[in-house]
Amino acid sequence: MVSEKNVNARWLREHRDHNETDVILIDTRPVKDFHAGHLSGARHFDTFPFHHTDTSARGVAEFDAQLQWIFSALGITGRETVVFYESESGMRAARGQWALEYAGHPKARMLDGGLKAAAGERLVTNVEKFAPSDFHLNQRAEILATYPHLLEQLGRRDVQIFDVRSDAEYFSERVRAKHGGAIPGSYHQDWTAALAPDGTVKSPAELRAQFEALGLDPDNEIIPYCQGGYRAAHAYLALKIAGYPRVRSYLGSWAEWGNRDDLPREHPRRK
Repeated sequence: MVSEKNVNARWLREHRDHNETDVILIDTRPVKDFHAGHLSGARHFDTFPFHHTDTSARGVAEFDAQLQWIFSALGITGRETVVFYESESGMRAARGQWALEYAGHPKARMLDGGLKAAAGERLVTNVEKFAPSDFHLNQRAEILATYPHLLEQLGRRDVQIFDVRSDAEYFSERVRAKHGGAIPGSYHQDWTAALAPDGTVKSPAELRAQFEALGLDPDNEIIPYCQGGYRAAHAYLALKIAGYPRVRSYLGSWAEWGNRDDLPREHPRRK
């Protein structure tokens, strides 16, 4: 599948070596996996260690500065198509895609299905040299949710909060912060429900039907969250593929909300 958010292995084969198309591949797997074998020409950025759980104005400014430094170090200019990948359509690659889109890059994509879908591609161990850039961040604040924004939106009918953690986390059977629970009024579905058995993202029609059956209204603003913002970024991508126009990923997620004493919580229980 090819969309404004992801590309498939066929698109990659047709475009990566085309003289008229500048494609940068970013391998988001752990560094040991990258060095064991990666797509030719890929640059490495494991998105997972870069947790950011402060979405105050100061915290967001620090996050912006961090992204500007990272994308400059990766040699990204804003003129190329940047394709993030991992083993399948996972949260690492989705986090990279969302972060670069938030930073204002017009062509941030994820490789749908990851290396599993690109099984015919030869993996290499050599790391090609590339020059750093001077990436200029152009913040797209409308796709990021902060805790003050969430607090202001609680209870509004045109805003829906989407918890994409596991059932155990949602029902406080696995507590990964100072407090268990969920953001009040959250709709819940594990983020992996957006994946097909082959590790690709489900089709737009399947995703749309799934989200609407859950009760998510395409006319509303949807705010997905998880523990650290990675699964939320994947839900952001899935919702956008499904045609939801107003989606914000909550960067701080439960690692921020659940560790504060001054924010409201509810405690869902299994029926």
